[in-house]
Amino acid sequence: MNKGDRHQHVLTEGLTRTQIVQYAGSSGDYNPVHTDEVFAVHAGFPSVFAHGMLTMAMTARALTDWVGAESLTGYGVRFKKQVWPGDRLVATIEVDDIRTDDSGQELAELIVTTHNGAGDEVISGYATARI
Repeated sequence: MNKGDRHQHVLTEGLTRTQIVQYAGSSGDYNPVHTDEVFAVHAGFPSVFAHGMLTMAMTARALTDWVGAESLTGYGVRFKKQVWPGDRLVATIEVDDIRTDDSGQELAELIVTTHNGAGDEVISGYATARI
């Protein structure tokens, strides 16, 4: 792994309502803005939308597929835009820097972003991984 290396991964060609409801069941987050179309529209949204943590988890999977779960030492994101049913999601991970910690372990500092099909950034974040 070298500074500037980049990995891109298609998370989904079209996020489904089923995936959103399955995540609600897995996480226990049954907020109706994610699962109830009538409620979501009445609340002022055009439709139900994905949990931020679902998008974060999908992005994390792309990250661990590239660097390995055992190498990951830190991960955090900022939710930038809502993710809607039908959205295509693509994660990009780029090596921003390579450094050595106090114990002599080489670490990669990573920039993590996820974009929807319109090119809007829906997640921006960082990760650190042992090399």
